[in-house]
Amino acid sequence: MEGTSKQDFTVQVEHGRPGKDGRPAVGPVFRNILAKDGFPPLEPDMRTSWDVFRTAAGKYPNNRMLGWRPFKDGVPGPYLWKSYKEVYEEVLQIGSALQHLGVQPGSRVGIYGANCPQWLVAMQACNGYSIICVPLYDTLGAGAIDYIIDHAEIDVVFIQDKKIKEILSPNCISATRLKALVAFTPADDEQIKDAEQIGMEVYSWNDFLKAGKDKPAKPCPPQPHDTCTIMYTSGTSGQPKGVMLSHESHGMYVKGVDLFMDKIDDKMSTDDVFLSFLPLAHILDRMVEEYFFHKGASVGYYHGDLNALRDDIMELKPTLLVGVPRVYEKIYEGILKALADLRPHRRLIFDALYNRKLASMKAGYTHKTASPFADMLAFRKVKARLGGRIRLLISGGAPLSTEIEEFLRVTSCAHFVQGYGLTETLGPSTVGYPDDMSLVGTVGVPTTYTELRLEEVPEMGYDPLGVPARGEILIRGSTVFTGYYKNHELTNEVMADGWFHTGDIGEMTPDGILKVIDRKKNIFKLSQGEYVAVEYLEKVYVFPQIIEDIWVFGDSYRSNLVAVVNPHEENTMKWAASNRYKGSFDEICKLESLKEYILTELATAAQKNKLRGFEYIKGVVLDPVPFDMERDLVTATVKKRRNYMLKYYQPEIDKVYMEDQKDANKAK
Repeated sequence: MEGTSKQDFTVQVEHGRPGKDGRPAVGPVFRNILAKDGFPPLEPDMRTSWDVFRTAAGKYPNNRMLGWRPFKDGVPGPYLWKSYKEVYEEVLQIGSALQHLGVQPGSRVGIYGANCPQWLVAMQACNGYSIICVPLYDTLGAGAIDYIIDHAEIDVVFIQDKKIKEILSPNCISATRLKALVAFTPADDEQIKDAEQIGMEVYSWNDFLKAGKDKPAKPCPPQPHDTCTIMYTSGTSGQPKGVMLSHESHGMYVKGVDLFMDKIDDKMSTDDVFLSFLPLAHILDRMVEEYFFHKGASVGYYHGDLNALRDDIMELKPTLLVGVPRVYEKIYEGILKALADLRPHRRLIFDALYNRKLASMKAGYTHKTASPFADMLAFRKVKARLGGRIRLLISGGAPLSTEIEEFLRVTSCAHFVQGYGLTETLGPSTVGYPDDMSLVGTVGVPTTYTELRLEEVPEMGYDPLGVPARGEILIRGSTVFTGYYKNHELTNEVMADGWFHTGDIGEMTPDGILKVIDRKKNIFKLSQGEYVAVEYLEKVYVFPQIIEDIWVFGDSYRSNLVAVVNPHEENTMKWAASNRYKGSFDEICKLESLKEYILTELATAAQKNKLRGFEYIKGVVLDPVPFDMERDLVTATVKKRRNYMLKYYQPEIDKVYMEDQKDANKAK
């Protein structure tokens, strides 16, 4: 097969314009080629999220819809499945029970727990009876849950059994406003008694189903412009924000993905299987599931332990996997570890096959035709690690490194694409195209119902009319949120002339291909006046194998950067053994010699990536405990909460700067 010619992905619909009268300069407006003549209209059976599900249940009643792994003696077993017909019947029963409980259309109902079939049934019941679903991250603590229940004025919460204690905690004062809790499994007697003392009823899932079955009520379908969900972002600082998303925007997302997938050789069908492990309270997982339901395909939920995700992959054998960069970094590290154990001549063969296939893909061949021999001889083993049936891998939530994207495009024997979006834009607003290596290292082009442009950030020196074009990413389209719940001031702050200001800094090619280079708020100036794009540096500095994760810090009163590093435990212990150090991982992380080694590795990474002198890291703090949600250091989607990290690590950072100052004084 011959290499393919360059594709046209976008169309320019407006020219850029220079700044004038205090208004910043803006770049040209790009739209997906699929919407060159305007956004495609929706079919009648796709105008709301409820339409999408109801139509699928009628069209594919006997198809497998939702799968889960029941536990026996503490061990997850094979997947069990509910059909579309069974799920639809449960949705009507849950919706009827809510109506009987007095939950009116337009009321808010929360869902609090890990991904499972009950979560999805409760969500669809809200859709079918015009109730606004308010997802609650299952990693949020009582304080944040208290805020959301009160702020959204939630009436009922569907809840995982182990989360009931958070609702009944003295810290969750707003629990007194709840009419009921509906537990995914039966609550214990003590929890029921505690709930009754504050005037709240507790139902088991099966009891609530029975209540709805005994007193059935017809659905109360929503209108397209009705609010479908208020999705609270976990936020990198401050209280969560309630993002209001309409039913119509959900339908347009599904339609847009449908049109996009029609352009790909490997189209999704009823036989496809998606492994759901990103939180359903996260927009990316939810919207992928809604698309799968539209296709009559299957969704299997992970068994609850992300550290054992590979076990779910091997059991379910999914055809689609969607993850944040950290997931793919883990997969990449696992493959590199396996390669390191190969005999030298086998590694040489692997490298030769890799380079041959990569060259063919860059010449325009598809991943299937670039080197079938290499796939059969070497890369089928990589595909086997992903269950053996994977056809599409999607990365979102944050930019993925070019090196990892390229590696997985070559070795996974599957399509691999990156996307970019926010809760406010109903997930992906840009997407890469499979089998086009010119998009590697980018987040692709505008999705079907999205328009994209850059806006000048003069204080940072970013010019959308310059070369390269850089500026804040602005998004306009049918899948943009309707506003922040009860916060008009913040809504007006981020929306101007119909454009949503993302706060992300992008770089765009002349034909509308986007690369995310940093957050607007995560660019800071050092004392010598140089600006530093911190997220880009973290992508560079995370690559040494001794490093699990890294947070880079600097401020305008200092001339140097410092970092907090999570060392990679296995590789750190190997380093210790080779240097004849003994002790636990925690003890090894206290060694000054390990700090010196890590600084050397960071310097090598900086040199390799041609960083400027002020971008080199001059001091490190080592933390053997990974950045976690328990300490409020990261969000549920593993984004760093930088303000919280600074507060947590401030004493150690100050010590590093003091040592740096002492060394500088000695040098004088």
